[in-house]
Amino acid sequence: MDKARARREIERLTREIEHHNWRYYVLDDPEISDARYDSLMRDLASLEAGFPDLRSPDSPTQRVGAAPREEFTPVRHGVPMLSLGNAVDDEEALEFDRRIKRFLGRPPGERIDYVAEPKFDGLGVELVYEDGVFAGGSTRGDGVTGEDVTANLRTIHGLPMRLRGDEAAPPRRLEARGEVYMDLADFNRLNRERENAGEPPFANPRNAAAGSLRQLDPGITASRPLKIFLYAPGRIEGWRPGGQWEFLQRLPLWGLRVDRHARRCSGIEEAIARHREMQALRDALPYEIDGVVIKVDSYALQRELGEVSRSPRWAIAYKFPPRRETTRVIEIVARVGRTGVLTPVAVMEPVRVGGVEVRRATLHNQDEVDRKDVRVGDTVLIQRAGDVIPEIVKVIDEKRPPGAKRYRLPRRCPVCGAVVERLVGEAAARCTGISCPAQLEEKICHFASRKAMDIDGLGVKLVSRLVSTGTVRSVADLYFLAPGDLLSIERMAEKSASNIIAAIDKSRRTTLDRLIYALGIRHVGVHVARVIARAFGSLEKIRGAGMEELGAVTGIGPRIAESVATFFSQRSNTEVIERLRDGGVAWGGAEADGAPGRFAGMVFVFTGTLEKFTRGEAERLVVKEGGRTSGSVSSKTSCVVAGADPGSKIEKAKALGVKIVTEAEFVEMLPPADEGRGAGPRSAT
Repeated sequence: MDKARARREIERLTREIEHHNWRYYVLDDPEISDARYDSLMRDLASLEAGFPDLRSPDSPTQRVGAAPREEFTPVRHGVPMLSLGNAVDDEEALEFDRRIKRFLGRPPGERIDYVAEPKFDGLGVELVYEDGVFAGGSTRGDGVTGEDVTANLRTIHGLPMRLRGDEAAPPRRLEARGEVYMDLADFNRLNRERENAGEPPFANPRNAAAGSLRQLDPGITASRPLKIFLYAPGRIEGWRPGGQWEFLQRLPLWGLRVDRHARRCSGIEEAIARHREMQALRDALPYEIDGVVIKVDSYALQRELGEVSRSPRWAIAYKFPPRRETTRVIEIVARVGRTGVLTPVAVMEPVRVGGVEVRRATLHNQDEVDRKDVRVGDTVLIQRAGDVIPEIVKVIDEKRPPGAKRYRLPRRCPVCGAVVERLVGEAAARCTGISCPAQLEEKICHFASRKAMDIDGLGVKLVSRLVSTGTVRSVADLYFLAPGDLLSIERMAEKSASNIIAAIDKSRRTTLDRLIYALGIRHVGVHVARVIARAFGSLEKIRGAGMEELGAVTGIGPRIAESVATFFSQRSNTEVIERLRDGGVAWGGAEADGAPGRFAGMVFVFTGTLEKFTRGEAERLVVKEGGRTSGSVSSKTSCVVAGADPGSKIEKAKALGVKIVTEAEFVEMLPPADEGRGAGPRSAT
């Protein structure tokens, strides 16, 4: 197929796929089977692979997520995204109507037209379309300034990259506000997957949606089942709708999703009646709503009414009452998360709350248990106010059984038996075991990270397989792996296995500060690890130091001293260190930090792919010359080194006026090898 024909075919497939996305996500009326849809996507992906220069950024195949972003860029909203005042009963809703009429000078008996819409429990966002093409999107933020989440929004399948114009041409510029949310079934499935992986479940669909959309890696967002409803305008150029109802009717014609439960109401009484209908319907909906938003329909009246403080006079959120039931606490158990945090969870007799059977309620931490004084055997009042995981509101004291004892988190980890520590000033209690199965994957990923042991190729998925198969039970087991151990893992090629074994071998020679950081001791980052290594000089001296001796080191406060002392007091942790020695791991002194050198006082940031160095090697060269490295660009950055395919750090560096150099220029900045400062560039591989 020649390029011209390929272009025509790609355009045809793109139009057809976007049409079916509209039918499926917006109209909820698909015309083809899932298998046929998948076939169209495969055809498009195949053509784009053969002609990559014809692949456009708004192609349906590009919703899998872009490269991870270092940080979110602030975005100022053209029109502020206001919060809403609340009503909790019919009288407050009626008073809202009376206030509007008083402000407008209308007689009490006049009917105002309202639009009653479900109040979604998700994350507010603003989308921007220019000439019908998706130009970007941001979170609500503080209402005036949000965060640029354009790359993440692109991964939501129900959000069109190009507006339809079959029945009505889109305006030159359209700012549309809406809510990113997650269906209850998808939320429950995601939480089951997280629990099976040893990760803490999300508290409710809103937290899940917000956490998913604000991921720095859009690939993670793409893996989450997010959806979006649009319901409000921002700035519009090229079209002037008369009111909210007209706006909602127009959006689906452009391919934008709106909820079908919105109703136009003549007078506040109809709006209140719609609130009752939605309250009765809420348990049958596939997503969470926690009330009904009542808005004046006419945009002319909205402009006349204006706003008070940061809430509009023309809208109010009429909230549903929380759903509550009573049940009995059977036991309280401590769940250990991937970061080692122990969370007390109340296991209760099953009870249906708002149409959902619940058996557990998180108690968050020991302080929360003490505040509510929840004990085994207690009868408790629980509620679901938008939360799938319910909240214990209070204990019904008069029903407490005799002899019920206060609950305390265990002093030793229920999974591995290591000491549980709770540092002064922290609410969380944590397991201190380096090989605790509940947090082993997290520990290994940290141990292998670039600023720790720098084991290239040991990613999250591989670590998960090594742990789940029992191949690796502690970080020390990495140094006893053979190629055959890796080849037994599904889809592991021989060359990949050899490369990983080589990377592990290379990491056997390291420095004391890198080892200390790699051990994952609470509150011990790269800088603190270097301070400790320089102060004591050997691991044996660190292990023998008590809290007082550790705390006497400049830069080591009592919290860090306690954490380090507790870690090395654990026999299971020292056994892992001895096994590291047995595996051939050797460490010298600390890397220089701030030593006199060419880069003294300078901060370097690396971006893109380097040819002559690994990222870790380049950063070590900076440190040896007295400089520091950072993962993000700021006004304190001295120099950005740009390799091949640099990311968004380049644009930020340009905006801040930070010096940008190529890898070749960076090499020129290094001292000659005969100055005795060690590593020069390695050969390109």
